[in-house]
Amino acid sequence: MLLLTCCHLASAQPNVPNTKIDKKLTALLQDVIKGHEGDVGVYVRNLKTNKIVEINADTLFPTASMIKVPIQCGLFDKISKGELKYNSILTYKDSLHYDDGIVGSLKDGAKIPLSEVVMLMETVSDNTGSLWCQALAGGGKSINEWLDKNGFTATRVNSRTPGREANRTRYGWGQTSPREMAELIAMIRAGKAVSPDASDRMYRNLTRQYWDGEGLSQLPPEIKTACKNGAVNRSRSEAVLVHAPHGEYVYCVITKNNKDESWTSNNAGYVLLRKVAKALWTYYEPKYNWTPPLNFEKWYQEAVE
Repeated sequence: MLLLTCCHLASAQPNVPNTKIDKKLTALLQDVIKGHEGDVGVYVRNLKTNKIVEINADTLFPTASMIKVPIQCGLFDKISKGELKYNSILTYKDSLHYDDGIVGSLKDGAKIPLSEVVMLMETVSDNTGSLWCQALAGGGKSINEWLDKNGFTATRVNSRTPGREANRTRYGWGQTSPREMAELIAMIRAGKAVSPDASDRMYRNLTRQYWDGEGLSQLPPEIKTACKNGAVNRSRSEAVLVHAPHGEYVYCVITKNNKDESWTSNNAGYVLLRKVAKALWTYYEPKYNWTPPLNFEKWYQEAVE
């Protein structure tokens, strides 16, 4: 435990006051992740008590689609400087096509508000729209500069970013640590990312998660959350801020080198995300009388044609 504490004190902690290790919760989560066939990182902070859990919290992991949180920050930084307008009307071009998501299915010349592209990036995790937003934000270099200026040293955009080709090969679109991704969402929640009004808008975008079949499925539907998840073959991840009745908490779980590369709801990485979410909710809200309904999993199967 002393080693964990020392690592915590030495690491980057953007906008985080003094914290204390929650030993009981740490032991609980260590038991939950035991046996997972892959590498696991977990970071948790109770925003009311500032008690934390850090298990490989500063280890680098692939972001997958969680990189869309810092992309949004970089974009809103440009908006705050007057270089873009949130409600401006954009024109889609076929040259922007990356995949056949909602934005990528638009016809050449179609008009769409930037605000809708941002919504699709955060809500349904639209990849073509996200790469469009990345470019509008000035590219990965500009977003990474914003991250560095705000104390985030582990989180970086790699894809389509000159000089980061080796990182792109190793981590994919982006890289981060469990601590930094959780604290980035907490920073937005606190109104300290770009500006209070920009943070408010960004946070509202993060509260509309379409992909709610993993950790969010373990929370009562009336509980508000902000969430961004990510998935590639060997990595499944989720960062969530929970508006729990007895105090908000934020957490991030990231995996890599997973043995199970399947794309069904019972993938080992997805199961782990649900287990961690359930353990945290039960720990913080032991008297809340709610459990997921029987057969809830059937509503979260992968899409079929």
